[in-house]
This record gives sequence, C-alpha cells and structure tokens, in this order.
Amino acid sequence: MGAKSITTLLLLGLAILSFTPPATAQDSDVAVVVSSGNPATNISLGDSRKIFAGTKRSWPDGQRIKLVTRGPGCMERLVLLRLLAMSEIEYKRYWTGQVFRGEADAEPLTVPSVGMQKEALTLFPGAISLVNVRDVKPGMKVIKVDGMLPGAAGYPLH
Repeated sequence: MGAKSITTLLLLGLAILSFTPPATAQDSDVAVVVSSGNPATNISLGDSRKIFAGTKRSWPDGQRIKLVTRGPGCMERLVLLRLLAMSEIEYKRYWTGQVFRGEADAEPLTVPSVGMQKEALTLFPGAISLVNVRDVKPGMKVIKVDGMLPGAAGYPLH
C-alpha cells in the first residue's frame, strides 16, 4: 500500500470519527447510569465532566469510581467526547498521559455492547457509564444530571 493510499485511509478514518449522526432530541439523549446499589441520584454536569475525565475518583461515600465507556463511533462515545470537549485522538492521548504519569491506574474500561455495560455495572459497585436512553436495561440505575432526567427540556447530554 502506497503512502497516498495510507494518507487517504487516515483522512477517511478521521472524518468518520468526527461524524455525528443526526437524531431527534428524544432519541439522542444519553443517560448517566450507575450500579443499582450506588446511592447517587443526581450529579452536576461539572462533576460528570470531572468523573469522566478521571479527576474525580470516588463517590461521596468513598466508593472508588470505575469508568465504563463504549468504543469509538458509538453515540455514547460521541456524547462523552463532547462532554470533555475532546476529539477521539485527544481522548486517547489524554488517558495515555494519565496512566503514564501515574494519575490513573488504567484507561476507562471500554466495552463493545450495552450488555457488557450492564455486566460491568454489576461487577464494579462504583461503576458509571453513559447509555443511550433507548438502551437502558433493568439493573441500570439512571441518575439525574443537574436535576434532570433524559427527555426533560434542557437535559444536557445528547
């Protein structure tokens, strides 16, 4: 494969990563979900940024937070990147730096499916994740963001 072909593939890949598919407001809402035993019921948008950036590492009760994310290209990942104001490449570099500097033990757990998100929420009591509101399953506890649930006017995660 020639240099021109590789460059074309890289540019195509970057275009795909930056594409945000159109959706209706209701279908585009992403819920913040935690383990069913987590006492949290509400989180501020600012705290959600800190949590998903790995700078807030524990819940108010002292439970360690475990980040569970979806992979690149998923709607939930696009919402996560908007929340953190990062591109996919910046996000990967950010977490590589966090781990390299010892500021994080590992990158967030990335899972390929909603079923695996649900399983991770069961396995890790301090887990938190972003899930398309249509994909919320029994056992996933949806918490409010700035006092609002998905679907409410002004809900910030979509």
